[in-house]
Amino acid sequence: MTKKKHATPLLDELQGGKWPSFVDGLKRLADDEDKQYSGMMNDLLGQLEHSYETKLGYWKGGTVSVFGYGGGVVPRFSQVAEDYPESSEFHTLRIQPPAGLHYNTDLLRKICDIWEEHGSGLIALHGQSGDIMFQGCSTEKVQPAFDDLNEIGLDMGGAGPALRTSMSCVGHARCEQSCYDEIRAHRTIINAFLDEMHRPALPYKFKFKFSGCANDCVNAIHRADFAVIGTWRDDMKVDQDEVKKYVDQAGRKYTIDNVIARCPTNALSLNDDDTLEVDNPSCVRCMHCLNVMNKALSPGDDKGVTLLIGGKRSLKIGDQMGTVVVPFLKLESDEDFEKLEEMSENVIDFFAENALEHERIGETIDRIGLTNFLDGIGVEIDPNMVNHPRTNSYVDTSKWDQEAEKWFERQDEDSSQTAAE
Repeated sequence: MTKKKHATPLLDELQGGKWPSFVDGLKRLADDEDKQYSGMMNDLLGQLEHSYETKLGYWKGGTVSVFGYGGGVVPRFSQVAEDYPESSEFHTLRIQPPAGLHYNTDLLRKICDIWEEHGSGLIALHGQSGDIMFQGCSTEKVQPAFDDLNEIGLDMGGAGPALRTSMSCVGHARCEQSCYDEIRAHRTIINAFLDEMHRPALPYKFKFKFSGCANDCVNAIHRADFAVIGTWRDDMKVDQDEVKKYVDQAGRKYTIDNVIARCPTNALSLNDDDTLEVDNPSCVRCMHCLNVMNKALSPGDDKGVTLLIGGKRSLKIGDQMGTVVVPFLKLESDEDFEKLEEMSENVIDFFAENALEHERIGETIDRIGLTNFLDGIGVEIDPNMVNHPRTNSYVDTSKWDQEAEKWFERQDEDSSQTAAE
């Protein structure tokens, strides 16, 4: 007997816009009555419509895991299960993807077949930490689903107060801007700290991300506690013949307006003979000119990485970008990768021992001071961590005089009160 579909007038409105709607996908899964998950997705749509009507969420957490692991599953239990029984449990399995997000079609077909058998059929590629998000699974199906995924070579990712699944860009496999082996760096760190991912024991989450250059295609600088960004420390390579070809095709005015004038440090100039002059000491590796003139310009030969600590979104304090802790580290030999692993271990250990509960490493640094953090992880202060002193203040000092007067007034009042007593 076909179960009656829930009416979803509010969700229907989301299908009428210009862009594809997630509601289309949910309804497609709900309408496939030959699949075991059809009823779950129908009740999910009903609960979601109910949330839109009441402007309240009706999911609560709990404890769900697989044998031997403490993390990796995001539990979701419905608070309105009596009205939507088939979606009363809608857990998410976070699964580690291949480093660099390299898949073949055989693997993709296998994971889809497994999730159609055990879950809702709803897959998100990927979460902010890079996980494959298998969304919609009952408690009894979590372990069988993971067993089958593990059988094809996939492992559980991070969830809770733990090391999270790392993310790396496609890197040197396809990108000419790559400055190091992102895939090896990614796997080195994950293999070294897998226990911290599977068995949560940190004050809060901790993310590594690996970008091959300053384009930062995985948002490492402002979303990762430990960002590894490819860079170079010698001169940018310039092919003057390709520069002339670009100027000839794009036009001199276009080149000046869209390449030369957009350099944030005025490090570029176009000569009368249409050759490019680069003031390399002034270059801040913003990547704009390399992206636009990708045949003419490329990274230098002395490549490596910059390590930044503390990037995150809003939590106890506002959004933060990572702070440069190691301006340059070669990442080529086995010894280089051992240095990266050692640095990572020092930071994780310091975080585990000194951070408050529900505090990211960037907030720990803000609370205790950068100097104390660098001392704690054994890194000496290096002037190269900062290009030049800030030209604007960290804080607004315009009202300091008024605040000082208030402070002195309070001191006088306290003194008078003490004398009277």
